[in-house]
Amino acid sequence: MAERTKASIEERVRQVAEPILAGEGLELLDVEFVREQGYVLRLFIDNPAAGNKVGLDDCERASRAVDTALEVEDVIAHEYSLEVSSPGLNRPLKKPVHYERVVGKQVRVKTFGPLAGTEPPRKNFLGVLAGVEADGIRVAVEGAGEYRIPYRDIARANLEFEF
Repeated sequence: MAERTKASIEERVRQVAEPILAGEGLELLDVEFVREQGYVLRLFIDNPAAGNKVGLDDCERASRAVDTALEVEDVIAHEYSLEVSSPGLNRPLKKPVHYERVVGKQVRVKTFGPLAGTEPPRKNFLGVLAGVEADGIRVAVEGAGEYRIPYRDIARANLEFEF
């Protein structure tokens, strides 16, 4: 069997886990497959019915539901540890629906490279999520104005918790 890449493993885990978690009333936010002290597969989940708050019971339920399916599908060919957790205060934003939930809140966005039309060239944006469109988002950066960022240019985005 061909060597599986980190990206292909994460994508296959998404395909297997998303419908299972949806059946449990949970949402899969992110998947991370890393090598630490052995291999670790991390699933970050959300519970929309509980106001996007994730409890220990949710994590246990998700782990039980997904673990067997991943084994049956033989997604990861070697030994690994499965961890399921909440995304934390600075939750990742991956899908348009994630952005829609946090309009008006502070976000941090990093693009793959400098965003076209920014002077000076800029690829890091910290500001208020001003809007969500079909193909991108708008971020209002204090003292710099509003920037339109296409989804395809976003390398990483997360809610920036404000204390």
